[in-house]
Amino acid sequence: MKKIIIFALFSFFVLGYAQASEGLISVESKHSAKQTADKFASIVEKKGLTLFARIDHQKNAAGVDLTIRSTEVIIFGNPKVGTPIMQCSQLAAIDLPQKVLIWTDADNKVWLTYNDPEYMKQRHDLKGCDKVLMKVSTVLSGLTQAAAK
Repeated sequence: MKKIIIFALFSFFVLGYAQASEGLISVESKHSAKQTADKFASIVEKKGLTLFARIDHQKNAAGVDLTIRSTEVIIFGNPKVGTPIMQCSQLAAIDLPQKVLIWTDADNKVWLTYNDPEYMKQRHDLKGCDKVLMKVSTVLSGLTQAAAK
């Protein structure tokens, strides 16, 4: 009986962790977090996308005497792509413009993480947007892969 309870608790923990990352795609970078973020921002601008903001959570934490590992969010997009998604479901605007998180994990590995467009499709019940979501998926994958190299 004791083994069953331990197994159930372990299973609950593992499932909870897996669900916490549902809908996210992560790509490991070969660079430092700062280099990765700078490279990603540069690629976004070279591709003609709008860079709306860079939010450095580590710097903001230091400003209030707290510490976290490198954690930066870059917000970017293109209204020609985002608007059709919002036309499929206006609630999708909560996930737009696109964001990428550049962060350092506990093992000192640097990651680029973004929302999986397929998850956004399910979350907002997007119908008739498959073509634009495929384009978003391809662009996000290309941008993160290029910044990670």
